[in-house]
Amino acid sequence: MRRRSARFRRPLLNAGGLVERLLVLAAVAVVAGILLGLLLPRMSDTIGEITGRFAVSGPAAAALEGLAVDDHPTSAGYDRDAFGYRMTDADSDGCDVRDEVLARDLENVRYDPTDRCTVRRGTLRDPYTAATIRFVRGPSTSSAVQIDHVVALENAWRSGARNWGIRRRWRFGNDMRNLLAVEGEANGDKSSASAAYWLPENRGFRCDYVARQIAVKWEYALTVTTPERRSMLGVLRSCPGQSLPRQ
Repeated sequence: MRRRSARFRRPLLNAGGLVERLLVLAAVAVVAGILLGLLLPRMSDTIGEITGRFAVSGPAAAALEGLAVDDHPTSAGYDRDAFGYRMTDADSDGCDVRDEVLARDLENVRYDPTDRCTVRRGTLRDPYTAATIRFVRGPSTSSAVQIDHVVALENAWRSGARNWGIRRRWRFGNDMRNLLAVEGEANGDKSSASAAYWLPENRGFRCDYVARQIAVKWEYALTVTTPERRSMLGVLRSCPGQSLPRQ
């Protein structure tokens, strides 16, 4: 009888071990599933879109949703001069658009005593780097502060401006909403890059920067590329409800 009892005990012990193994495997599967759920959307943009990683709301996001996507843009025929930068005077005040942007974006502005338009000095709280720059007009100092086209002229050309007439191009090239006074070096680093390849070093300004690009592209019916759109959505996720700039 003792031998028979021992013989029947072994299967019961094996069954208990099997249950334990199954529980361990189930726990491992749950942990693996959680990790995959967290990591895969970041490793794959396509999976991120499916899982809602790029889902955002607000005026800026809604405007971005309305922009057409063109993944085959071309810079063929691009000419910066075709945009007539600093060649117009939309408000008929006789002032150069560069000085108008400086007057708007700088603090403690000082004008040339013989010219009500020319900005001689001022302080810039640079939106791209968060640095404070003392602007002094002069051959060797003016470049410290430059005027950036937020949607770069070449980017606009690739995004649809190549098909515009001269009047619309000139309006775009001098549109105050698309112009910002920024640190010269940061402006050079950006060049003609879209949001897919360049964002301001100052993370606190990225939402406003992307919203301004979206507002300009919306107003002028310009396109975005898929990587550009994804980058913009990625930024907007950190600022739900982001509005569009008025000016």
